[in-house]
Amino acid sequence: MHNAADIKFLRLSNEVARRAIALGNHPFGAVLVAPDNETVLLTQCNIDTVNHAESTLARIAASNFTPDYLWDCTLYTAVEPCCMCAGTIYWANIGRVVYGMSEARMLACTGNHHENPTMSLPASSVFAHGQKDIVLIGPVQEVEEETLSLQQAFWQARG
Repeated sequence: MHNAADIKFLRLSNEVARRAIALGNHPFGAVLVAPDNETVLLTQCNIDTVNHAESTLARIAASNFTPDYLWDCTLYTAVEPCCMCAGTIYWANIGRVVYGMSEARMLACTGNHHENPTMSLPASSVFAHGQKDIVLIGPVQEVEEETLSLQQAFWQARG
């Protein structure tokens, strides 16, 4: 069982993903929460294949907050960060990441879809090769199925 704040912010990341869809983008969203575990500092939806929600949010955060402050923040994302996003989170010095659904489960949604050529490299592997002890939590069962439903509906409609 995860805490109520984690579930609330993961659900918010799904809402941000719905905003991405409304803007004509892929259904991914990220939320950065302050050290008080209540204040939403930033939200970001997916932009394109090299400006994912998590990496864009991490770059904006690194430009607006100190590394020490970011270390005590949490990045929430409904789908586990890809290796590019995990690397950007690492370099931005965000100390905690919580995700709802695994990258492996995402691959099951997209298959070999040309718009989302998923790399089979978990965020945990990226973080394990660094020198920082970033806390990585997920998948979170309480939001996994709703995240899966959102992703499946989007990718099935894309054919």
